[in-house]
Amino acid sequence: MRCFVLLLLLVSSMPSIRADDLLPGARRILFLGDSITHSGQYVDGIEGGLVAPEAARHWEVVNVEGRLVAREATLEWEVVNVGLPSETVSGLSEDGHADGKFPRPDLHERLDRVLAAVKPDVIFACYGMNDGIYLPLDEERFARFRSGIELLRSKAAASGAQVIHLTPPVFDAEAIRGKTSPDGKGKPFEGYDQVLTRYSEWLLAQRKQGWVVIDIHGPMRAALDLRRQSEPDFRFANDGVHPSDEGHLLIARSVIRSLGGDKARPIADRLLSMEPPAAEYRKLIRERSRLLTDAWLSHTGHKRPGMGAGLPLGEAQTKATALTEHIREFLAAHPELTAPPSATP
Repeated sequence: MRCFVLLLLLVSSMPSIRADDLLPGARRILFLGDSITHSGQYVDGIEGGLVAPEAARHWEVVNVEGRLVAREATLEWEVVNVGLPSETVSGLSEDGHADGKFPRPDLHERLDRVLAAVKPDVIFACYGMNDGIYLPLDEERFARFRSGIELLRSKAAASGAQVIHLTPPVFDAEAIRGKTSPDGKGKPFEGYDQVLTRYSEWLLAQRKQGWVVIDIHGPMRAALDLRRQSEPDFRFANDGVHPSDEGHLLIARSVIRSLGGDKARPIADRLLSMEPPAAEYRKLIRERSRLLTDAWLSHTGHKRPGMGAGLPLGEAQTKATALTEHIREFLAAHPELTAPPSATP
């Protein structure tokens, strides 16, 4: 009876969702994408909302000499973000990219190395923003995007990893009014978000084939249009492309809710709040993720100039371990962040 009561007490103190419920069997989670993923606030939000609380405190029930005993166990969760600015999955690059200094990097130039080094269980992949090259819809470019995505899937499957696709975020022409063109010549195409909508529709249609695809584009477009009804100048991205922190948190919420449904909503809302202590907690996650992103990018290699060198991977992982302990201490000091919904006001 004492063991049963103990088990009830432990279960009542657990978070309202478990990462294992949403990403079964995943221990190493890889994020691939362009500058939006490299910037990483949405990755930090997903890690902060799913992975870190679970890694900080996890209870397992074991059979000891015929008795059920609950004990605390530490899980080895790891998030690896190797998003690379300017990258495409299609291998395409516009003439004069970066003022002619370098072509856009191609994911497939480095993907084999990344998969071999990281050995992920789950891959989140967010591509499309750069793949249309900021020009009107073109069937050849669209075909290159599709084939690049399919090649990513085949290589991931061969490595034993599951892919979760994210549709591309919104391109906001209104935010850069006067800096677009009707044909994409010399300036980004003013209707480029229609291209991203088409790419998103294709990805979402692949759900019928069993693909896991989470829609980012639709919720972001809907939220942007709704806010502009009362705030005409509102924007998620001042340059039309790169979301603000608010935009990144919308992406993170969309991912967590898509994976966990209504069950995930309370903890996602709490951990992704822009108010303290949630915001302070995510700063700790971000400090660790920046350290590891730079180290993993340097370790696996790429052809994108202008990227800062990271620490040697082993040294970065040692520093990250110390930060992980700090994150655990922070969560222990703020149990309200991971308390079940019934335990919160």
